[in-house]
Amino acid sequence: MTWFSLLVLIPLTAIVATSAERGWSGYVDTITNDQTMAAIQLTVGQAALVTGVNIVMGTLIAWVLVRDRFFGKRILDVVIDIPFALPTIVAGLVLLGLYGNNSPIGLDWAYTDRAVMLALAFVTLPFIVRTVQPVLEELDHDVEEAAASLGASRLTIFRRIILPSLVPAITAGAALSFARAIAEYGSLVLLSGNKPFSTEVVSVRVLSFIENGSTASAAAVASLMLAVALVVIVVLDVIQRRVSRRG
Repeated sequence: MTWFSLLVLIPLTAIVATSAERGWSGYVDTITNDQTMAAIQLTVGQAALVTGVNIVMGTLIAWVLVRDRFFGKRILDVVIDIPFALPTIVAGLVLLGLYGNNSPIGLDWAYTDRAVMLALAFVTLPFIVRTVQPVLEELDHDVEEAAASLGASRLTIFRRIILPSLVPAITAGAALSFARAIAEYGSLVLLSGNKPFSTEVVSVRVLSFIENGSTASAAAVASLMLAVALVVIVVLDVIQRRVSRRG
């Protein structure tokens, strides 16, 4: 508890305390500022979109890696972890080269909201894959075969047997994916352009407050994003419990 307090509880308490330095009116003024609201809406919206995509694609990738056999499977299994190991600023440079002005595939998406989505999707892809994959590997195939022998369809087997086992892992990966997305900075610096009211995300907005000496404003925005992350985690936990109970 001492170690956890030093790493998590005390810093979070300090952020909340700092955000209250200007009082409630100052807190509200900071949060409701047009530029800040635009950054929050872009960040939360794109993070939610990317998390939804990751839930589907991450689960499919994990399924393929566990259940299918194909040439290059081991290489793909290693490549999935590259966003974990690659410095985010390098990821932004790589994405800028691929989707920038001189895009070799003809997609000039740099400095647009699509660039934000691409960057967030790149850095969050492994979360659901790596949380779902070990659960799939541990599933008992005999149960699925028994259900099939009793006449259950593939959809029924997936919905009643496989999905309840995967839901805890999917929701855990989704929570990690969303939390990482709303806090991402490095991969967006080069790719998004950081244009106010267009491609400026919360992390860049917080940094601008700090650079201007407004620590209380930066803490206010940070505390709001902390609250958003906690709400999302609670909602995902409720969904997990309901799906598991019905399964």
